[in-house]
Order: sequence, then structure tokens, then C-alpha cells
Amino acid sequence: MNSRILSLVGAIFLFWCLASAQDSTPLGAHKFGIEGDHFVLDGKPFQIISGEMHYARIPREYWRDRLKKARAMGLNTISTYVFWNAHEPKPGVYNFTGLLDVGAFIRMAQEEGLYVILRPGPYSCAEWDLGGFPAWLFADPNIVLRSTDEKFMGPAERWLKRLGQELAPLQLARGGPILAVQVENEYGSFGSDKAYMTRIYDALQNAGFTDSLLFTADGGDELAAGTLPDVHAAVNFGPGEAKKEIPKLQKFRPGRPVLNAEYWDGWFDHWGERHHTTDANQQAQEIDWMLSQGYSVNLYMFHGGTSFGFMSGANWDNKNYEPDVTSYDYDSPVSESGALTKKFYAFREVVAKHRPGVAFPDPPAPLPVIEIPAFTLDRMAPVWNFDFSKASTVDQPRNMETFGQSYGYILYRTTLKTAAEGDLVLPALRSYARVYLNWKLVGVADRRKKQDRIKLQANANDEIDILVEGTGRINFSGELRNERQGINGPVTLAGHELTGWQVYPLPMDDLSNLDFSGMEPSKETVGPAFYQGHFNLQDVGDTFLDTRGWGKGAVWINGHPVGRFWNVGPQQTLYVPAPWLKRGTNEIAIFTLGGKSPRLRGLREPVLEELGSE
Repeated sequence: MNSRILSLVGAIFLFWCLASAQDSTPLGAHKFGIEGDHFVLDGKPFQIISGEMHYARIPREYWRDRLKKARAMGLNTISTYVFWNAHEPKPGVYNFTGLLDVGAFIRMAQEEGLYVILRPGPYSCAEWDLGGFPAWLFADPNIVLRSTDEKFMGPAERWLKRLGQELAPLQLARGGPILAVQVENEYGSFGSDKAYMTRIYDALQNAGFTDSLLFTADGGDELAAGTLPDVHAAVNFGPGEAKKEIPKLQKFRPGRPVLNAEYWDGWFDHWGERHHTTDANQQAQEIDWMLSQGYSVNLYMFHGGTSFGFMSGANWDNKNYEPDVTSYDYDSPVSESGALTKKFYAFREVVAKHRPGVAFPDPPAPLPVIEIPAFTLDRMAPVWNFDFSKASTVDQPRNMETFGQSYGYILYRTTLKTAAEGDLVLPALRSYARVYLNWKLVGVADRRKKQDRIKLQANANDEIDILVEGTGRINFSGELRNERQGINGPVTLAGHELTGWQVYPLPMDDLSNLDFSGMEPSKETVGPAFYQGHFNLQDVGDTFLDTRGWGKGAVWINGHPVGRFWNVGPQQTLYVPAPWLKRGTNEIAIFTLGGKSPRLRGLREPVLEELGSE
């Protein structure tokens, strides 16, 4: 009897193994695909109603809050880029921890009942420095980004392979929430090299992204250049363009499901230009129309967040350099700090019409917001006091990437051999420079204004310092291939080349070695310097650091890189999330090129619309 039972159990087990071999889909997994002109999930028609948010732009402690708000607005999917440069800060050195634990973010989305569209690049755009490419790629002077150049493709394929180890197991067919994976990003706006796009497609397949829908996304007029024959195509556009752009996709790929992979429900800001807001009612009506047609939509952005640290990028429009502010508020349904805007409620009402019978959860309670009374930064470390014996000596200035530096500032110093008067010319300046003669400011060169020279009169043995900020690498267009930061070429004065330079990188990725001992802030402007101070809190909450009066620079609080500030506006405050603060003593450090105020305060509301002057 026992042997018969054992035989029966064995037969059942063998049958289960054979069945599993024929269908490798694990228990609890789902199937997403295409049937005719619509998407299907487990064999039933499925309409993607998605919103974009980027985990690297949101404090990890707030991920769940933002995801719950996505559910509360009625979304069934969220979309996110993966920024290569954040995860591989140095060649072969990977970071998937803390704010960059993308796997945890995607699993959390699944816990909150959301599917995921993954956009792994390797190119992202997204107003992010160099479109997500690591700056260390530029250590090779001959590399060609976004091409089949092996100097680029080798690192890119290795990166995607490593990313696959983290995320391929989270595809829908393997029990995770990832239902679609984008191949590259808007390549049709950049080029038309099918061999390159095929290499990226193959790299994603080799990385294990074989159990989700792969797709490309481009503007309607760029579809032919940016797509691959057997890969699903999606279209991107802004408000007022749906009835014009969607027919272009339908003509290009007739009878296929329509996915608007980016519906631009807001816009981003540039330093020195006005803050952008857009029409919530018009967008709600257009989203309503698209959903009523059965089309799938991804709102770019649902929640923009913040380009913390030095990660904000720049645009290149008609040969004009336009660096982006730190805030990525984007005038989106959920503000930079997580507040619900009028768009949230307008879009929620629209989505509810198209998901009848689905009860949307209430959004989470508003997060606490605090003021921080004005406090003084009481210690200072001028750049001129640094130990320049560690500087590199070169005959001609080179870009920061050749010194192993990706972000921050870089100082070039030389001593004149003879007196000279004329133009000091800085070729290929990337992207903002202040020039000092014997430690005194004598001029500014701003790439935004196409400035690359200043008038200078100097004597023999005078010391010239050129402090350059990488203000944000271009993240869109072919110009990104030239985005090496610093000065990369000969500097001339009155037509004669200056040689014998000391180069001192200031990457600002570790402030622990700064010496503030005995240095109190001066009432006089001392030039570029770090300032340090402390403030005490009884309770924590989100706040907005008022940087007016500090000029141009960057802020760190309790070791967290908050972001860049610049008095030209329109952004005049920096968002500081509550999880980066603590009860009791908090430490703040500021780098400024020459602010006039040693005091700071935290506001309850952001200031994103106030233009200033240099």
C-alpha cells in the first residue's frame, strides 16, 4: 500500500515537473502582452494608466508615501528611469543601496498594488546630468557616446548586465511588477543608427529582460529613426498634441496598441528663466479623451522630486546652454515635497471615470512642514587656504574628467612670467568660471551668456586663479557628446598662451577633511569658501532652505547633498526633506562663490518663482 502511494506521489511529481518544464512561469506570476490593438494582462484587456516618478529624486523614506499617492489618484502603474551615473559612480563600482536601491523601490510599488514600466536606458535624458551617462566615460578623449563605439558599448553592456542581476527577476512573468521595459530613450531625436539600437536591444535581452514587453518611445515625427522593426513603439508629446501625435503612431504602426509613454503634464526650469506652470484643466480634458479612446498613458511627471547634489542637467536649445535648477517640481500632480496639487484632484476625477467600480484609497495625510528660525554659520574655510601642494601640474588645462573628477568645481592656477594686458580667453568653457587675480575677483565667464573671455591687466609674478563649476552637463541632443567639464584646451592672455598650470579638483563628494578650525566668517566678501554651522530642532518636518543672499553654490545638511543654489533664480529655496533632519543638533555646510549673508532660515513654502541678478 505504501509503495503504491509512493508511486502515485512520484507520478504526480513527475507530471508537475513536465508541466513546469513546458511553462516556466512561476506561481503567482502574470502575463502581459499584445492582442491586436490592445494590451492584455492574463488574457484580459488592460489599459495602462501610469505616472512617472524617479526613486533617485525621492528620499527613500518617502517612497511609500509617493506610491500611495499614485494609487490614490487611480494609477495602476508607475514608470521610472534608472540613472546609470548614480549607480556606477566609478568604473566597476556599483551602488544599489539606500536611495539607489531600485529593486526595493520596485518591490514596494508591487506591495502598493502598482505595476512598473522600467526605463533602464542606458540613456535617460530627464534633465539629469549627461542624461544619466557616467562622467568617467569622458576620461577617454576619443569616446563617442550613444554609438556602437566599443569604448562606449563595452561599459554600457556591462552596466545593463549588472542591472539585470538586480531587476530581471522582478519582471511580471517571474512574479514581479515590471510589465514593460524601454529600449534606450527617444533615440529618434538623436540619430537613426539601427545597429546601435539593435545592440542596446540585445544588451537588454542578454541582461535577462526577456519576460516583459520591450518598447521604444519617440516623438511622432521621430518614430522612423528611433524604432526597431519587431519592437513595440510608443509616442511622447505634450498638452494639446494628442490628436495630432497619436495618428502619427497609428499610421506608423497600424492596428497596434497606443501607448503615450510621456504626456508632459508640466515642465522644468532653467536658471535665470521664469518658473513654468501649465493648464491643469486643459490637460485633464485631454487625458480624459485619450483614456476614452482606450489609449494607455504615462503622465510625465506624476511626481518630479529633486535633482539632489550636482545631478541636475542642462538643455541645448538653438546653441544656447540652459542649465536646470535643482528642483524638479515640474508643476506635477504631486509637488516636489509631496504636496497634492490641483492637478492631482483634477486628474483623479478623470481617472475615476475610466475605472468604474474601482475604489481609490484616500491619499496619505499631509507630511509635517516646519520653519527653521534664522541661524548663523559661524565657521569658514576659504578655498585660498587649501593645501595646493596636492595639485596636479600640467602644461595646458584639461577637463575635470581626466583627473578622475565627475562633479563639483575645479581650480586652475598659473603665475604670469611677464606683464600683460588684453583678453583672457577660456576656450570650450564648461560651464561657469570666476577669474581671480591675486585672490581678487576680476571677472566672470558664463556659458549661458556665451562668455569665454574677460579683460585683464596683470604684472609679472601675478597669480591667476580660474575656478570653474560644472553647472550641469547637457542631457539632450548630440551636444552631450562634448560635455567634458572644466577647461579643455589652451588659455591665452593678450594672444599668448599661458602654460604651467596647477590643477586642484574640488569634487565635493566628501567634506569630512575640511578644516574650519579658528576661521570665523568675515564681514567682507572673501571669495570662494565653505561655511559651516549648526541649528537645533525640537521636531522635524520638511522645510525649504532660503538661500537668498548666498550667491551661487551648494548645500549639505547632515552629510546629505541637498543641491545647487544660484541667486539668478527662479528657485530661491532648496527642499530639505524631514528624514534628513533630526531632533537636536543638525549640521549644515555651504559652499559659495561669495555670498553676503552668514545667516540662513527654513521656510514652510518653497520660493520657485523669483528671478534675481548675478
